[in-house]
Amino acid sequence: MPIISVNDKKVHIQELNKGAEQTVLLIHGMFSNLSIYYFNIAPILSKHFHVVMFDLKSHGMSERFLDGYDLENMSSDVLVLMDVLKIEKAHLVGYSFGGLISLKTALKAPNRIEQLVVIEAPDPQDEKARNIIDEYSKEFLEHYVANFTDTTKVQMGKRQMEKNHRMYEFLFNQTSIKADMIKEKHFLSEVDFSELKPSTMLMYGEDSNCRPTGEWLNTQINQSELKLIPGDHNIPIQEPVLIAETITRFLSKSLKTLSQNHG
Repeated sequence: MPIISVNDKKVHIQELNKGAEQTVLLIHGMFSNLSIYYFNIAPILSKHFHVVMFDLKSHGMSERFLDGYDLENMSSDVLVLMDVLKIEKAHLVGYSFGGLISLKTALKAPNRIEQLVVIEAPDPQDEKARNIIDEYSKEFLEHYVANFTDTTKVQMGKRQMEKNHRMYEFLFNQTSIKADMIKEKHFLSEVDFSELKPSTMLMYGEDSNCRPTGEWLNTQINQSELKLIPGDHNIPIQEPVLIAETITRFLSKSLKTLSQNHG
C-alpha cells in the first residue's frame, strides 16, 4: 500500500509499468476511489503506458481532510503529485468530478499535460449531486447500491457498504465539500476553452444524464472528439475493456509520433 506525501497530505497511490516512456494519470470521481480503474482499465493501459492511480483526499486509503475540495486545490494536488513522482508531463484521464479536475489541471498547466480524456464530467450547475449530500442516510445508500447493482452487476458486500457509509458521513457532515462544490457551480460556463491546449477525448454513456454536457463540451473545445459508450454514468464499470481500449487508441497517437521522431 504505497503512501506518499503530497501537499502535506498522505496519499495512497498505485503504479503499473514504471518503465514505460509515457505516463497516464487516472483521477477517480467524488465518493469513489482508485479501484474504479485498478482491476480492469489500468492493466490494459499499462501494456503501453506507465499508469499512476491515486485516491483523492479523504477517499479510499488517503488521509482525511476537512477542506480543500474545490477545483483549484484538487488540481494543485495533481500537479504536486506529478512533482513528487518526478513526472514532467502526463496524459490525464478523469472520471465524473475527476473529469472536472482534469480539465482544471490542463487549463492551469497546459505544458504538463500531453492529452486529455474526460469521462462523464457532469455540469457542476446540476443540483442533484449536491442535494444528495443533504438527503444522505444509510437507507439512501442501501437504496442506491440496490439500483447501482442493477446497471453494473457489481455486488457490494456488507463490510464495503459500512466502509463507504463512514466515508460519506465524514465527507457530508464534517468537511467543506458541499460549499466547495457550490463554489465551482459556474466552472464550465466561465472557462475560456480556447486556452485548453491538449487534444481531448470526451467519453459519455449513450444513456447518461450527463451526455448533454459531453455534447456541449464537444462544441466548445477545438481539438476534441466525442465517443459515446453503451451505458449510463457508470460506464467505467459497465464497459471497462471498451473504455480502456478506446483510451489506448486515442493516446497511442502520441506514441506513434514519439516513435517517428526517434526513427
